[in-house]
Amino acid sequence: MRIRIVDAFTDRPFAGNPAGVLLLDDVFPEDDWLQNIAMEVNHAETAFAHRLPGGGAADWALRWFTPVTEVAMCGHGTLATAHVLHTTGAHEGPVRFATRSGVLVAAPGADGSITLDFPTAPLTPVEVPAGVAEALGAEPVATFDTGENVGDLLMELADEKTVLGLSPDMKSLGAYSSRGIIATARADDPSRGHDFVSRCFFPNVGIDEDPVTGSAHTALAPYWAARLGRDELTGLQASRRTGHVRTALRGERTLLTGRAVTVIEGDLRL
Repeated sequence: MRIRIVDAFTDRPFAGNPAGVLLLDDVFPEDDWLQNIAMEVNHAETAFAHRLPGGGAADWALRWFTPVTEVAMCGHGTLATAHVLHTTGAHEGPVRFATRSGVLVAAPGADGSITLDFPTAPLTPVEVPAGVAEALGAEPVATFDTGENVGDLLMELADEKTVLGLSPDMKSLGAYSSRGIIATARADDPSRGHDFVSRCFFPNVGIDEDPVTGSAHTALAPYWAARLGRDELTGLQASRRTGHVRTALRGERTLLTGRAVTVIEGDLRL
């Protein structure tokens, strides 16, 4: 069985968000096996996919695991899987994935990019939970629940500098949402190629800081589209690795566009 490490939402190695990708010959093995592989890979996500019979609503079944748990939706793992399918010739054209979040489509572009069609996260204003500002290290300007698929609190901060300077208390931060916190702010200088910045902290799923988070951008896209007055935007996720996500809000769906590069390929010996 071939296993690949793919850097997603980037066009160069050692940037973006790395994901393990395994294309399975048959149905998914036992959950314990999948979880152990994800623990061994030890990246934010490992994606497992197998081909489905023709004529159905989807072409491939897809699941994602962090080193400690399965998740309901993962953007960079989906992008990485689509990249592997297209670069290996396992699938041509748009690919439909059957997932816990419904059917998700990944369409290759002529420029080498891949566009994901994901459900837009519902944003519900909430009161700032007591103690979260101290755990995060900054006072939120506004706070929103992002719904069950994403499972985060989205918090707008004062400015880009504040987001870049965060050093949260991860142990305390995990008490405030099912997955974690999305911290975001308007870009200080949009001429640098991005409209907003974000950082994502997910201690509850074993990821202190996720390098680039596609699922978070299903909440960031509607949030910033409403504030900036444009449906098509570019987000910079300002982790140490960094990565860009182009977003296009289409009502109940959000399009996420990025690139990917395979960095490691080898044999899984079990």
